[in-house]
Amino acid sequence: MTEIKLKKGESVEKALRRLKKKIDREGTLREVRNHRHFEKPSEKRRRKMKVARFSAMLSARYADW
Repeated sequence: MTEIKLKKGESVEKALRRLKKKIDREGTLREVRNHRHFEKPSEKRRRKMKVARFSAMLSARYADW
C-alpha cells in the first residue's frame, strides 16, 4: 500500500499531488485498471505484440540519430 506522510506546513493538495505522482510511478493504478475485467490469453498476447511493434518502430525511427 502506498503511503505519504504529511510534511510540516505542507498543504493537503500538495501531498495529494505527491501521492498521485508516486502511484503513477509505481504503476498501481494501471494495474488496477488492467484487473477490472478478465483478459483472455490471446488478448494479452495481442496487446503485448502491439506494444513490441510500437517500441520496435520507435527504435528503428531513432536508430540513425
